[in-house]
Amino acid sequence: MRRQRILVVDDDRDILVSLAGLFKDKGYETLTASSAEDALGIVDTHDVSLVLLDVVMEGMDGIEALRRIKAIKPDLPVIMISGAATIDTAVTAIKLGAVDFVEKPFAPVDRLLITVENALKMNELQRKNVELLGELQKRRRMIGESEPMRRLRAEIAKAAPTNARVLITGENGTGKELVAAAIHENSSRCRGPFIKVNCAAIPKDLIESELFGHEKGAFTGASTPKEGKFELADGGTLLLDEIGDMNLETQAKLLRVLEEQEVERVGAKHPHKIDVRVISSTNKDLLAEIRKGNFREDLYFRISVIPIHVPPLRERKEDIPLLARHFIAMFCEENNRSLRELTEAAIQALMAYDWPGNVRELKNAIERLVIMVDRDKISEHDVHEVLPQSQPVPSHGTLTERIEAYERSLILSTLQETNWNIAKAAARLGVDRANLHRKLRRHGISRPDRPAS
Repeated sequence: MRRQRILVVDDDRDILVSLAGLFKDKGYETLTASSAEDALGIVDTHDVSLVLLDVVMEGMDGIEALRRIKAIKPDLPVIMISGAATIDTAVTAIKLGAVDFVEKPFAPVDRLLITVENALKMNELQRKNVELLGELQKRRRMIGESEPMRRLRAEIAKAAPTNARVLITGENGTGKELVAAAIHENSSRCRGPFIKVNCAAIPKDLIESELFGHEKGAFTGASTPKEGKFELADGGTLLLDEIGDMNLETQAKLLRVLEEQEVERVGAKHPHKIDVRVISSTNKDLLAEIRKGNFREDLYFRISVIPIHVPPLRERKEDIPLLARHFIAMFCEENNRSLRELTEAAIQALMAYDWPGNVRELKNAIERLVIMVDRDKISEHDVHEVLPQSQPVPSHGTLTERIEAYERSLILSTLQETNWNIAKAAARLGVDRANLHRKLRRHGISRPDRPAS
């Protein structure tokens, strides 16, 4: 790895020589400039990690040089140094983007070294954060050029700049969280937090504490106060995923929070104001849940100011080749594999399947193909190997054989729809869990990321 390079700018030759030697002894590469004009040329043409810039110099002074350096490379850390600067000068430098201000003479010299080390570490963290954000945005890309995807993007573009609450509906695996993230990232709250909470995954007796927080001693085990998700999302966006699974008691408290724009921790005596945009998502038909008495109608109208429906993959099959190639590139890079290609027959096999698990299922299938297929080209046979359920139910054979094939296909598609949640799949199929486990063993079905027992 390349050593970090420090540029020292000062019209005092003795300081240039002494600092260059000091930083070289500490393992840094050092460049020097005796004028602001020379420094600007170096910054423009060299890869510099940090600049130590004198304030008082002949010709262009350090403040003007700082302003121009930031115009060339806004993220380059600059530490100002001076033996005759005023507080006003220091304040001006910090406002222009200097990370610190060190007075001459450098006694003790350790303070200068610590300042330089901290500035370099902070810059490295910021660089890594930018890289991670770029990687996250790449993963959050909404792939597809079909008409349903064009409509979805148009709806996001209209909803994002507002503060209106959004209800995102769609089947499991369609990418509802990606839609919520896109709304947040294209809103005025994009610099604020984006907090997610899965309402279906939190036990009933803990969801209020999770959402609204609690005070110390509010209940057994509450040994310290805790911020809830609403407080953590203050100034940003809160995604209430699977809101259709929230119990009625919590729904009532959520409604009050949305109406009053204030939250009260469990065990607290007074509420406090919050500024949170709420986005909700569900795979359930909330209007049907209202009729069943499982969801509050008044809450539904509060959260669904802007309804957005995410289409299932079977309704935008023309996007499958784009999605598949995107996932292939991503997983080949992650697993240090040479780039795989799909044969035309493999693409047709992918498009012939209805993908009950939607984009999530396709993503999992492509990951298995990238890992399991050693060849550069992925064939139709390879696709059928990872998606045995894509094989049609035979139109010949005995009645028993055809019933067995249909049962296997139905179980597999239901497992995909429920993201391999055995309890949910058993409920949908109308059998108990033990019975479903017996059928899985009989048909040789196992979760794709787990070997068959």
